Amino acid sequence: MQAGASEERNRGSRSAMEKGSRDQSAKKPRLDLKALPSVPVKQEIVVHEAAGPIVAVEHVAVMKIDLQVDVPVLHCPICFGKLKPPVFQCMRGHAACHGCLAGGCGVCDGAAFDVPNTAMDFVVSSARVICDYDGCGRFITYHEADDHRDACPHAPCSCTEPGCTFKAPPRALVAAHAMREHKVCYGKTSEIEVPVPEPARRLLTGAEDDDDAFLLTVGALGEVTFVSAVCIRAAACPWPRYTVRMWANGPLPAEANRRTDTVHADIEATSSTKPGAVVLGDLTSYLTAPPRYLVGAGPAKVLSLNVRVGKTTL
Repeated sequence: MQAGASEERNRGSRSAMEKGSRDQSAKKPRLDLKALPSVPVKQEIVVHEAAGPIVAVEHVAVMKIDLQVDVPVLHCPICFGKLKPPVFQCMRGHAACHGCLAGGCGVCDGAAFDVPNTAMDFVVSSARVICDYDGCGRFITYHEADDHRDACPHAPCSCTEPGCTFKAPPRALVAAHAMREHKVCYGKTSEIEVPVPEPARRLLTGAEDDDDAFLLTVGALGEVTFVSAVCIRAAACPWPRYTVRMWANGPLPAEANRRTDTVHADIEATSSTKPGAVVLGDLTSYLTAPPRYLVGAGPAKVLSLNVRVGKTTL
């Protein structure tokens, strides 16, 4: 009887413990996934290859955040240039750019910069800044930002008038000094009357949807007039490329059986962010016209010019 009662008590105790365990499990708080911050998630995609092993391909969802970093962190403490991989440090952790390695660490009495700083390599490779030119909006690796600004097609250009400090995108320069604008269709001929010797500036703009514009530059080589075209854009921007064909017809011959003389030039347009400062030596080529090609009485004359702009893209 005592054994039976003892067994009954044990069963009762086990039942109570199991019940308590179930109650505690029911009361345990659930993990609210929505309350967790976003973190990189590593996923594996399993690829089955025919008659071969199963291959696991890793896919990492990378989270990006905006941070503020003191500028000196991203610069070499010796030359103050922007750090870029590979970055090295001395044994005490002082970093230097590749160009300053030979001099040794000035803080540590010339200790060698012989320890790769892989963490800093990651930092300077990941730090990005937004291009501050209107219309661009690209995020550029910090140590490459200067190269991007030199080539950015949205970089503002200087006014075509020498000495003017106004800067704007190429098309906006038209309104700066109310200059004469000519719309050109790529691949088609436009006839333009160019004043000589000192022209009112002539700006050529494409009729198509691009932001480039061209300035006709006119000057004198003795009694000969030269004409060329400058593409107003970032000088380091290689594409698209523009070819300019120019030609001018001479006066009608006195004799009926003689041909009219023509001068022509095929050039690749010079690119410049400062079209008003371009001089003869900066031009890739130019057209030259003898004095008899000019029309008009007195010192103010006109050169009747035919222009065809060609556009080549990648």
